[in-house]
Amino acid sequence: MTNGSVAEPVGFWARFENSGAAELGDYTTTRRVIRIAVLAIIIGVASSGIAWMLLRLIAFFTNIFFYQKLSFETASPAGNNLGWLILFVPVIGGLIVGFMARYGSDRIRGHGIPEAIESILLNGSRVQPKLAILKPLSSAIAIGSGGPFGAEGPIIMTGGAFGSMIAQFFKLTSSERKTLLCAGAAGGMAATFGAPIASVLLAVELLLFEWKPRSLIPVALAAAAATTARHYFLDPAPLFPAGPFASFVGFDSLMGCVVAGLLAGMMSLLLTKGVYASEDLFGKLPIHWMWWPAIGGIFIALGGLIFPQALGVGYDVIRGLLQTDAPIKILIGVLLVKSTIWIIALGSGTSGGVLAPLLMMGCALGGLLSGILPAEGIGFWPLVCMGAILGGTMSAPFTGIVFALELTHDINMLLPLVIAVTVSYAFTVLTLERSILTEKIARRGYHMSREYSLDPLEISFAREVMRTDIDALHEGRTNQELAELIPSDLSKRVQHMYPVVDENDRLVGVVTRRDLRGAIQHVKENPNGKLSEITRYHPEVVYDDEPLRPVVERMAATGITRFPVVDRDDPGRLVGTISLNNLLSARVVHLENETRREKVLQLPSILAMAKARAAREKEEAGHAEMEEPGEKE
Repeated sequence: MTNGSVAEPVGFWARFENSGAAELGDYTTTRRVIRIAVLAIIIGVASSGIAWMLLRLIAFFTNIFFYQKLSFETASPAGNNLGWLILFVPVIGGLIVGFMARYGSDRIRGHGIPEAIESILLNGSRVQPKLAILKPLSSAIAIGSGGPFGAEGPIIMTGGAFGSMIAQFFKLTSSERKTLLCAGAAGGMAATFGAPIASVLLAVELLLFEWKPRSLIPVALAAAAATTARHYFLDPAPLFPAGPFASFVGFDSLMGCVVAGLLAGMMSLLLTKGVYASEDLFGKLPIHWMWWPAIGGIFIALGGLIFPQALGVGYDVIRGLLQTDAPIKILIGVLLVKSTIWIIALGSGTSGGVLAPLLMMGCALGGLLSGILPAEGIGFWPLVCMGAILGGTMSAPFTGIVFALELTHDINMLLPLVIAVTVSYAFTVLTLERSILTEKIARRGYHMSREYSLDPLEISFAREVMRTDIDALHEGRTNQELAELIPSDLSKRVQHMYPVVDENDRLVGVVTRRDLRGAIQHVKENPNGKLSEITRYHPEVVYDDEPLRPVVERMAATGITRFPVVDRDDPGRLVGTISLNNLLSARVVHLENETRREKVLQLPSILAMAKARAAREKEEAGHAEMEEPGEKE
């Protein structure tokens, strides 16, 4: 920098520095999103193929384990004729999964979504390629041998692994890899259930940790592409058709939705606590964790003997609960047997998803409530509770609402679902610190937040927090002059950085308080030394109309926590300085807005109104007495 000019902005914040406040927009997304979106579409189509293959694998192993035949046709474990031999099937499946986890990858353990979250938060969205093979294979074996799980968690993890693997072949940032991982996950879920919007919402509420066009556009296009491909790979019809229901239900039924949501929230609490209590009990066993899935398989087998419909994915059971008045024994069987073996099996660390079991248990709860709450048709309360259980247990309300709508294609259920899911979500938020999906991550020593809000640094500018009462030094000063000019500044006043200006008061550099102290301490040895000898030229600067977020990012990137602030229209004109402490003042304002309570408007009390009226009447009476003499004259 010479003649009062400042260094050109470089680095990842250059786009912010080159734009004044008047040129800032609502979004920071660049055209690079087009390239990422193209990759996401390809991944979405591939994810639909992955979903198809996993569903066929589950059917294949189900036929082998329960019917001893080689077939990819869909089959339910409930129709088997094994008798007491069924006791061995889930145990064998658990043994195989345990060996695969120990000698293949322990990342296949669990229901998939927490593992995807952990990959995003801790591993830079890098997923080992072998997971794209081991996860669907282990899940197919676990479910095919009777495991009471859903296929969606493994599909989400497998699709995410595929998206991450593709991303690793390109030169991308961690955020872009995250977007493609989520594109694969959303594509897999959209292909499985034919629910593109719910899949995008699941990615937003659980995986992306942001709401930005740079990630939303590719993920949405991936889900749309996967749903389109589903028409060629899978049945395009609604997975669980129900209804049609009335476009509006009465006040009694809406209050019933509140009751259903509250009960669903309580059930979500019990399920979440139960899963991790089961995990704690398995952790106390004096044997290696590779044997836990086999032990869980014993309980699955016993549950299968008591209630065969509890085995496997159970899509046929969910469909029956929504379309018919299920017998009470089916409802009790799902709520007691299915939930119990699911809790134990999931706690054992085997491989399987949570969505389908939650849907089934929600339908069973709704079936029981159908005999108590107002009659609104077959499937109404099962559908309401299905969405409420899903939204409450996963702490993903929008996913729960839209997912239920897309599974049934009945938009008339929107209002009842909004009420029930919101109540369930409110209950779990107030009673659970973590959801069933994030508790596992917390138990591994990590913390994540599920709340999104606008960063106050995004909407505050440097001019609002910069320091203006500063001293600037002329570069022609000698060490002797500096010693006479600012000895007290160095000992009392806290100004850690001094801007240096030329004879025209144009910014040319900066000098630190430490540098000044060193020069003054050696003033006797070099009294005629110039300030220019210790000045740091070409300083990084901040523009007065620059948002604070890029300023913070620049501090993090350079390690410098103090910058001179200049006028954008006249970059040589110094207007102040900004430091990390100044930036904290924006946070203080935000903190006050969050914590300070005040009553802005107050309704006057009846007593105050009466006093004011009495005073007004007294004043009017006084004016009347003063006017009477004049009137008599």
